[in-house]
Amino acid sequence: MTGRPRVVLVPGALALLPEHASLTDPLTDLRAAAVAAVRWLGPEAEVVGDAQGERVAAALMDAAGVRRGGAAAYLVVGNGSAKRSEKAPGHLDERSFGFDDALRDALVAGDLAGMDWSLADDLWASVDGLRRAVDLIGGPATVDYDDDPYGVQYWVMRWGS
Repeated sequence: MTGRPRVVLVPGALALLPEHASLTDPLTDLRAAAVAAVRWLGPEAEVVGDAQGERVAAALMDAAGVRRGGAAAYLVVGNGSAKRSEKAPGHLDERSFGFDDALRDALVAGDLAGMDWSLADDLWASVDGLRRAVDLIGGPATVDYDDDPYGVQYWVMRWGS
């Protein structure tokens, strides 16, 4: 992986914003994994994500003590479908499981080039940052978090050395 930048994927979940952290934080494990992964990027990182992702990234970077800037590390914001259960924001759509499995496999392999994004909008998947990061992500991923609380598929993954 020599010469490849450090890249971290975190979800753009609004529940990761500091105003949602509390003693009964339902996403404690996700929050801890995301902050640790962002800290791993080093002192500076660029953000790749949509407007909501930018907001979440700013909060995570602040919590991790990482500044925005430089081009040696990238914080990519995105997540899988939001239709993985009846109580999910988009309610249950059986297609979400196959889509998320394919996206997870592509992420873990570090190769998004062949990903079929056609269902992303239907399944309420936040993939804008992932589409823009196709050339940044390379090589196998380290998976720090992989779960679907509230019926939304979230990952925290790292690429690079």
